[in-house]
Amino acid sequence: QVQLVESGGGLVQPGGSLRLSCAASGSGFSRYVMGWYRQAPGKQRELVALIGSGGRTNYANFVQGRFTISRDNAKNTAYLQMNSLKPEDTAVYYCNAGYSDYLYWGQGTQVTVSS
Repeated sequence: QVQLVESGGGLVQPGGSLRLSCAASGSGFSRYVMGWYRQAPGKQRELVALIGSGGRTNYANFVQGRFTISRDNAKNTAYLQMNSLKPEDTAVYYCNAGYSDYLYWGQGTQVTVSS
Protein backbone atom coordinates (compact mmCIF):
# COMPACT_ATOMS: atom_id res chain seq x y z
CA GLN A 1 0.00 0.00 0.00
CA VAL A 2 1.32 3.40 -1.08
CA GLN A 3 -0.24 6.80 -0.56
CA LEU A 4 0.94 9.68 -2.73
CA VAL A 5 0.66 13.44 -2.18
CA GLU A 6 1.65 15.92 -4.88
CA SER A 7 2.72 19.49 -4.26
CA GLY A 8 4.41 22.38 -6.06
CA GLY A 9 1.80 23.27 -8.65
CA GLY A 10 0.57 26.78 -9.25
CA LEU A 11 0.37 29.66 -11.69
CA VAL A 12 3.46 30.49 -13.73
CA GLN A 13 4.19 32.68 -16.74
CA PRO A 14 5.25 31.19 -20.07
CA GLY A 15 8.95 30.39 -19.96
CA GLY A 16 8.89 29.96 -16.21
CA SER A 17 9.72 26.94 -14.07
CA LEU A 18 8.09 24.77 -11.43
CA ARG A 19 9.22 21.79 -9.41
CA LEU A 20 6.58 19.25 -8.49
CA SER A 21 7.05 16.87 -5.59
CA CYS A 22 5.40 13.54 -4.87
CA ALA A 23 5.73 12.35 -1.29
CA ALA A 24 5.00 8.66 -0.74
CA SER A 25 4.05 6.91 2.47
CA GLY A 26 4.37 3.19 3.05
CA SER A 27 7.13 0.65 2.69
CA GLY A 28 8.95 -0.49 -0.41
CA PHE A 29 9.22 2.88 -2.16
CA SER A 30 12.52 2.01 -3.82
CA ARG A 31 10.89 -0.92 -5.64
CA TYR A 32 8.27 1.19 -7.40
CA VAL A 33 8.38 2.72 -10.83
CA MET A 34 7.43 6.36 -10.30
CA GLY A 35 5.68 8.40 -12.93
CA TRP A 36 4.15 11.76 -13.70
CA TYR A 37 1.03 12.07 -15.84
CA ARG A 38 -1.09 15.05 -16.77
CA GLN A 39 -4.62 15.73 -17.89
CA ALA A 40 -5.76 18.94 -19.56
CA PRO A 41 -9.41 19.99 -19.83
CA GLY A 42 -11.19 17.96 -22.49
CA LYS A 43 -8.22 15.64 -23.00
CA GLN A 44 -7.22 12.19 -21.84
CA ARG A 45 -4.60 11.62 -19.19
CA GLU A 46 -1.16 11.28 -20.76
CA LEU A 47 2.26 10.15 -19.64
CA VAL A 48 4.84 12.85 -18.93
CA ALA A 49 7.80 10.92 -17.51
CA LEU A 50 8.80 7.70 -15.76
CA ILE A 51 11.70 6.73 -13.53
CA GLY A 52 12.47 3.13 -12.63
CA SER A 53 13.78 1.70 -9.40
CA GLY A 54 17.31 1.83 -10.82
CA GLY A 55 17.02 5.42 -12.02
CA ARG A 56 16.30 4.79 -15.70
CA THR A 57 14.06 7.50 -17.14
CA ASN A 58 11.57 7.76 -19.98
CA TYR A 59 9.92 10.93 -21.32
CA ALA A 60 7.04 11.86 -23.55
CA ASN A 61 7.98 13.45 -26.86
CA PHE A 62 6.44 16.80 -25.97
CA VAL A 63 8.90 17.25 -23.10
CA GLN A 64 11.71 18.00 -25.58
CA GLY A 65 14.36 18.23 -22.88
CA ARG A 66 12.42 20.72 -20.77
CA PHE A 67 11.44 18.39 -17.92
CA THR A 68 13.48 16.19 -15.61
CA ILE A 69 12.13 13.40 -13.42
CA SER A 70 14.11 12.29 -10.38
CA ARG A 71 13.69 10.43 -7.12
CA ASP A 72 15.17 10.40 -3.64
CA ASN A 73 14.58 6.99 -2.12
CA ALA A 74 15.84 8.12 1.28
CA LYS A 75 13.04 10.69 1.35
CA ASN A 76 10.41 8.52 -0.38
CA THR A 77 9.89 11.35 -2.83
CA ALA A 78 9.77 11.77 -6.60
CA TYR A 79 10.18 15.08 -8.40
CA LEU A 80 9.39 16.67 -11.72
CA GLN A 81 11.45 19.73 -12.61
CA MET A 82 9.69 21.69 -15.34
CA ASN A 83 11.46 24.47 -17.23
CA SER A 84 10.52 26.61 -20.23
CA LEU A 85 6.86 26.06 -19.53
CA LYS A 86 4.32 26.68 -22.26
CA PRO A 87 0.58 27.42 -22.09
CA GLU A 88 0.03 23.95 -23.57
CA ASP A 89 1.52 22.48 -20.39
CA THR A 90 -1.50 23.65 -18.41
CA ALA A 91 -3.04 20.58 -16.80
CA VAL A 92 -3.56 18.68 -13.59
CA TYR A 93 -0.39 16.72 -12.92
CA TYR A 94 -0.66 13.34 -11.21
CA CYS A 95 1.94 11.24 -9.47
CA ASN A 96 1.90 7.49 -10.02
CA ALA A 97 3.60 4.52 -8.39
CA GLY A 98 3.61 1.07 -9.95
CA TYR A 99 4.94 -2.36 -9.11
CA SER A 100 3.80 -5.61 -10.71
CA ASP A 101 -0.02 -5.50 -10.77
CA TYR A 102 -0.19 -2.74 -8.17
CA LEU A 103 -0.84 0.83 -9.27
CA TYR A 104 -1.37 3.91 -7.10
CA TRP A 105 -2.31 7.51 -7.90
CA GLY A 106 -2.11 10.81 -6.11
CA GLN A 107 -4.89 13.39 -6.15
CA GLY A 108 -3.10 15.71 -8.56
CA THR A 109 -1.80 19.26 -8.50
CA GLN A 110 -2.88 22.04 -10.85
CA VAL A 111 -0.30 23.67 -13.12
CA THR A 112 -1.42 26.75 -15.02
CA VAL A 113 0.87 28.48 -17.52
CA SER A 114 -0.53 31.84 -18.53
CA SER A 115 0.52 35.42 -19.08
